[in-house]
Amino acid sequence: MNPRLLELKKQLPHYKALMRVDRPIGTYLVLWPTLWALWLAAEGFPNFKLVVIFSLGAFLMRSAGCVINDYADRHIDGSVQRTQSRPFATGAVTEKEALTLFAVLGGVSFLLVLLTNWLTVALSVVAVLLASTYPFLKRYTHLPQIALGAAFAWSIPMAFAAQRGELPASLWLIYTAVVLWTVAYDTFYAMVDREDDLKIGVKSTAILFGDDDKAITGLLQISVIGIMVLVGVRFELSFIYYASLMAASALFIYQQKLIQHRDRDACFTAFLNNHYVGAAIFVGIFLHYAFVEMGFA
Repeated sequence: MNPRLLELKKQLPHYKALMRVDRPIGTYLVLWPTLWALWLAAEGFPNFKLVVIFSLGAFLMRSAGCVINDYADRHIDGSVQRTQSRPFATGAVTEKEALTLFAVLGGVSFLLVLLTNWLTVALSVVAVLLASTYPFLKRYTHLPQIALGAAFAWSIPMAFAAQRGELPASLWLIYTAVVLWTVAYDTFYAMVDREDDLKIGVKSTAILFGDDDKAITGLLQISVIGIMVLVGVRFELSFIYYASLMAASALFIYQQKLIQHRDRDACFTAFLNNHYVGAAIFVGIFLHYAFVEMGFA
């Protein structure tokens, strides 16, 4: 076998680790709001091609984001309990390998976007900038979670652009809700690393909020539900959708209970639980339009 192929085969597990292939939670947290947007933009069932494109794009761009995040953290991951086994921390990959992988993932994502329209292509440039800059902000600001939210939520205007060819003002309600939601759940994530981050000088909302972390994340979650109620009014959604918001609210209450004592494992569980929040809201949107199609709503 070609020596280069042998080397690639040897490094493949480390590349997969960089991309967090075995930890799909990040992909889910990008994908669910994207699906909300596609269904709402189509007022029913979106173009199947777009569902495939955006689903693959969620995986690829989240993977690219993980790669550039590890590149940005290559000198500090070894000092953080949760990240000591990452490829950079163990010396399993080089800087060149990581940057090449990031470029490949970004390039494939861009090829997918070219299958949509020029408005979506233009918006994708912003998506790359957001994904590329977020990991470096934790050195300079206590609000990197807002930048992450802006990056994760950018699939929403892209989805509306791809489905409708325009950017209606109502999409920014969804965008705002997703940014606030991301700040809340990524604060849970940052609470896991707070003690380590304080030692090495990495900034986060978990550090900024301090003893008010539970109250502020709770207020953020209440705001998310309130804005999503406005989304329901704006898009004339039925009681099925509002039932999904009740389910999401129950999950938020459960998450607050989990973080009550700020235990690392419990905070991480609260972060992971947001997958079900995104899924619950999507089910509500999907069933609303399914029932409309059948004449039941």
